[in-house]
Amino acid sequence: MSDEKTTAQHPMDLLLQDEKAVSIPKEGELVTGTVISLSKNEIYLDLDGMTTGIIRGREIYDESDETSDLKIGDQATATVVGLDNENGYMELSLREAGHKKAWDKLEGLHKEGTIVDSKVIDANKGGLMIKLGNVVGFLPVSQLTIEHYPRIEGGDKSKILTHLKSFVNQLLKTKVIDINEKEEKLIVSEKAAWNDKQKKVISKFKVGNKIDGRVTGVVDFGAFVEFGDGLEGLVHISELAWQRIDNPRDIIKVGDNVKAEIIDIENTKISLSIKKLQKDPWVEVASKYTIGQKVKGKVLKVNPFGAFIELDNDIHGLVHISELSAKKVSNPEDLVTVGKDYEFTILTIEPKHHRLGLSLKGIDLKKETKKDDKKDDKKKENKKDVKEIKETETKKVKKDDKKEEKPEKVKKDTEAKEAKKEDKKEAKK
Repeated sequence: MSDEKTTAQHPMDLLLQDEKAVSIPKEGELVTGTVISLSKNEIYLDLDGMTTGIIRGREIYDESDETSDLKIGDQATATVVGLDNENGYMELSLREAGHKKAWDKLEGLHKEGTIVDSKVIDANKGGLMIKLGNVVGFLPVSQLTIEHYPRIEGGDKSKILTHLKSFVNQLLKTKVIDINEKEEKLIVSEKAAWNDKQKKVISKFKVGNKIDGRVTGVVDFGAFVEFGDGLEGLVHISELAWQRIDNPRDIIKVGDNVKAEIIDIENTKISLSIKKLQKDPWVEVASKYTIGQKVKGKVLKVNPFGAFIELDNDIHGLVHISELSAKKVSNPEDLVTVGKDYEFTILTIEPKHHRLGLSLKGIDLKKETKKDDKKDDKKKENKKDVKEIKETETKKVKKDDKKEEKPEKVKKDTEAKEAKKEDKKEAKK
């Protein structure tokens, strides 16, 4: 009776009772077995004759991609997710085992700084969705190389997205720069991989070298120039030309072939200058212009402290707000307009600092002010003279009046005396 009961027991129960017979794996541990049956939805493994394991459904998916080509007779490693299912098989998972292997591999790539191919599978406004092995990750826009960065005029988001989607299904050279298995976060960088390549090539160049290159991009702050073996440097807006430039696109465009000089190398960042290979027009500025000279110039830009003036293609000057008018000025735009020509007086010339000071009110206007003052003085003198003349005439009139009054008085006095005499004569009679 006891034998029949023993025979009826499940094989796994017998193994569990006989701990010395074999070491039974626990849930979460890895086991290795031989593939004995293979279909689209199920894989059976023989676990060293101990028992049979089954992998089914979503547990077949392997992030490490190591079991994508399994066939009967191959060895496969899986994670134990259940010791005994409804059919007496050990439940296994390639997904969990593959996940662990995949992220362990990614950790290694991160630590070693290995350059790997990432396949672009989608794009959004923030960057590219990539797949590294079977793990999905993200490549931010900020981590794209200069060549692939979306330089879109005006920052139109729809155009940026269209540009990014053009990379779908492409393989990009990248490096893992951030990884977190628990959060399933994987961030890769194309720029970091490109920097590694650039470091090796950049050692061939040094500051002062002159290069021939091609403009690959123009932005508000300058232009990117490709040269050598895939190297790229930046010509800052201040290094494009000797004259003042507000928009690099006014003087340079993508595809232009240019000559430049390397002026700085910082890690993988290369700074170039185009103007250094051109003659400095300020060296001979004194032969063209002199202090006090009246010149015509076009207003290029107006700002709160004054206006920038173009005297010729190479020499630009500044008229400070205090030199726009003899009166106080609160807004330069009230006196000058961009694009219009005005006559200025040169106040200062500083070739070493590439500065030239101008005045719109000018030296002559100051003289005119003095003339006006003299005119005012003359007017005052004339008024004084008129006043004095009037006073003199008044005195004269008064004097004449007095002269006229005197004979009349004498006449009256005489008549009075005669009257008295007549009265006396009448009294005697």
